[in-house]
Amino acid sequence: MPARGATQDEVRRHNLSALLRRVHLRGALSRAELTEWLGLNRSTVGDLVGELMSLGLVREDLPPHRIGAGRPSPIVRPESASVHVLAADISVELITVAIVGLGGTVTDRVEIERNMDDAGPAAVAGAIARAARDLRSRRTSVDRLIAVGVAVAGVVRRRDGLVHFGPNLGWYEVPFGRMLSEALVRDVPVFVGNDADVGVLGEQARGVAAGHNDVVYLSGDIGVGGGIIVGGRPLDGASGYGGEVGHMIVNRENGLLCRCGARGCWETEIGADALLMRAGHATGGGHPGVHAVLKEARLGKPDAVAALAATAGWLGDGMATIINLFNPEIVIVGGLLGEIYAAVAPTVHEHIARSALSAPRAKVTLTLPGLGADSIIIGAAELAFGPLLNDPVATLARTDPG
Repeated sequence: MPARGATQDEVRRHNLSALLRRVHLRGALSRAELTEWLGLNRSTVGDLVGELMSLGLVREDLPPHRIGAGRPSPIVRPESASVHVLAADISVELITVAIVGLGGTVTDRVEIERNMDDAGPAAVAGAIARAARDLRSRRTSVDRLIAVGVAVAGVVRRRDGLVHFGPNLGWYEVPFGRMLSEALVRDVPVFVGNDADVGVLGEQARGVAAGHNDVVYLSGDIGVGGGIIVGGRPLDGASGYGGEVGHMIVNRENGLLCRCGARGCWETEIGADALLMRAGHATGGGHPGVHAVLKEARLGKPDAVAALAATAGWLGDGMATIINLFNPEIVIVGGLLGEIYAAVAPTVHEHIARSALSAPRAKVTLTLPGLGADSIIIGAAELAFGPLLNDPVATLARTDPG
């Protein structure tokens, strides 16, 4: 709701934002549905829809089937084809770059395998910029690129896109937001976030966490991160570094040295390398290595079965701590960690039952991402759409079509 004493212009901006956000998140809605949801009169909603149409953000269609007597209520849809953002997901093994239209439609994408020759931040920024030009060159119509959203597997300062610490990428104190802006050679804002922080945005917007206000998203491949929403708001922390659950100390006495410099971090017990090492595989095997261990466990090979059981125990104990700390409605387990969880869920639940307090444990649901592998790329898009959804008029005034 707008603040008390707000001016007429501020109230209108608030209502435009609310209507656009609703259509962006829910898709096609009738004017009647929007009128009921906003609690405004029909003529005011009609004016708001008309303004968003004039800005090229929504369009109206007649409903395909007429129900009842009287004039049918037009259907309001997001203009996915003409308004979009660029979203990128930088993981240890892969860079995904996608065009995502208003309304969350992924219209095109490209995946780039990373190797040692293109692992540095400057090379990654260049690869994303080339992919962006490639993707946009395929489009046949003039449209608006609103912003760029990027997810990075590391500790990120959201306000300026500084990657403070990305040990699994080999990045330290990298001003990646600025680097990518320069590589794009285009005057559009670039927003950079931690992959788990971005993943929870995607799941809350369009996945299994839609409608939930207290959510934890665990992202786990080589490292482990956590994206946390408390009371409907992302938990960023004082400097923007909140949610680094992978670096909770769980085994100081006998744990391994983590890439962060501490000993016994949670990710050293549940990350991909921990599983591979327990199963007698070489570390650094990434997705193929973990998939091999999962296959061996399904075949009943003792080392793989024991490795999964040990990893499940540490996973359940850490989840119990998270449940006690944040009392979430839902915990989502994504990435390779999600595949491990799916294979050992009963053991994880046993450890949670032993270690989590009964009250918060009774209300929590553990699940895999509703968006599958797209949680992070969709979340990066939501990061980029933020300014447009907050103030569509001002954002478009700063954005040139084409």
